[in-house]
Amino acid sequence: MCLLLFLVHLPNMRIGIMQTAERLTELRRILAEVCNIRNAMSLLHWDQETYMPVKAAPGRGEQLATLASIEHRTFTDPKVGSLLAELGESELSPDDVKLVEVMQYDYDRATKLPEAFVSTFTKETSEALEVWSQARKESNFSIFQPKLERLLDLLKEKAELYGYEESPYDALLEEFEPGMTAGQLRPIFSDLAERQSALVERIVASGNQPDAAWTRAEWDEEAQWKFTLNVLRDIGYDFDAGRQDKSVHPFTTDFGLYDVRVTTRVDPHDLFSALTGSIHEGGHALYEQGQNPGDQRTPLAQGTSLGMHESQSRMWENVIGRSQPFWRHYAPIMRDRFPGRLQNVTAEQMYAAINRVEPSFIRVEADECTYNLHIIIRFEIEVDLMEGRLAVADVPEAWNAKVQSYLGLDVEDDANGCLQDIHWSHGAIGYFPTYALGNLYAAQLFETIEESIPDIWTSVESGQFTPLLEWLRENVHRHGRRKKALEILRDATGKEPSSEPFMRYLEKKYGALYGLSD
Repeated sequence: MCLLLFLVHLPNMRIGIMQTAERLTELRRILAEVCNIRNAMSLLHWDQETYMPVKAAPGRGEQLATLASIEHRTFTDPKVGSLLAELGESELSPDDVKLVEVMQYDYDRATKLPEAFVSTFTKETSEALEVWSQARKESNFSIFQPKLERLLDLLKEKAELYGYEESPYDALLEEFEPGMTAGQLRPIFSDLAERQSALVERIVASGNQPDAAWTRAEWDEEAQWKFTLNVLRDIGYDFDAGRQDKSVHPFTTDFGLYDVRVTTRVDPHDLFSALTGSIHEGGHALYEQGQNPGDQRTPLAQGTSLGMHESQSRMWENVIGRSQPFWRHYAPIMRDRFPGRLQNVTAEQMYAAINRVEPSFIRVEADECTYNLHIIIRFEIEVDLMEGRLAVADVPEAWNAKVQSYLGLDVEDDANGCLQDIHWSHGAIGYFPTYALGNLYAAQLFETIEESIPDIWTSVESGQFTPLLEWLRENVHRHGRRKKALEILRDATGKEPSSEPFMRYLEKKYGALYGLSD
């Protein structure tokens, strides 16, 4: 009887298995199509920020808006919803369960945005980028103000479409750091602001500022450029699957696992700017190049959050690129790049100069002790804008007041103030907190790395970065979006997320550099 029942149900079982396989195949086909469209849009964005003629901006906005509409229409098709619902009730492999789970999350959010809104928002941000570029060039916020007002209206509409419990800011923050809210960030940032400000005060009071006068000169741009390429290759960036270009604001973009590109900004009057920019973006690129090849053209082949993404860039730029072993290795190479210019500068002097603590206007050039203060300024302004306590017209005044309060500086002009970052022109309000979270995640991960690879600093001093990269590939990169950021952090470190490792890192490093007493 049992055998008969089994034989009777066997054809139905086979049909069920076949249906599941067919549904997965169809879902992956749609995903691949969506991914192709997104990659084409990314390529157009990359061109816009590197080589595109200024007069091409209106046309580029139309092109991007059209592609955004097609991508949104394809991804939010009810057929996708039906496939996800059917697969959600099917027996699937663990990998396919994760794929359906992540895609369901993305689908639910995407279907809350009408196609017309997506098209309008894409067109407006494309146009805003060119307006911001002009405003920054002329250091005149009033040029950008109307565009930012328009984007803010759209962002508030977007928040309402997504929905939120406490603050409209949370709906936007979710896009970059899933699960995080403004309410959770406020106490973290308040504690960091107090403790980092106190550390900066101790450093300034020590009177032990390193001599950095030798850096203030004109440095050959081509030599700087070649040095950045040298370092990128060394840390493991695959130039057969990427390239580096120049842009106003350094960034990383990818068009798939085997085409991950970075940019940097070369300043003839700043010896370290191009290098730190390249290493930072290289950290992002290594994360993207380390995704599981089997996840290509699916949502799993992405960083799990912008905070975790920033942990990779901040770790490579700061923990490694601003370390003493790093400069012991690269000091001779840098001397070769700039013949006759650095013969009397030691590795220790280079290390001290690149870690000089000094409140400054520009976030991307800020030292580690003041960097998070720049983020807190932006976070507070963004929340006030989204919650209606601050008008766009009052942004420069609010910005300047906060810079004075947190950094003790009087802002010289809009270019060095509220126009310095590209993010608002992209409509990326909610993005900035991920930089600070990246610092915290990086420090916690690296404490475990030092335990797991006892000779890590010996490897760095010899220019061998493979042990570090392999650890990151295994514990962070390969997971893509299979795990959430906090899950990756807990599994890799065995500890709950905390800001304490970051403060221990700062106090140990800068306590030694500046001769601070405990």
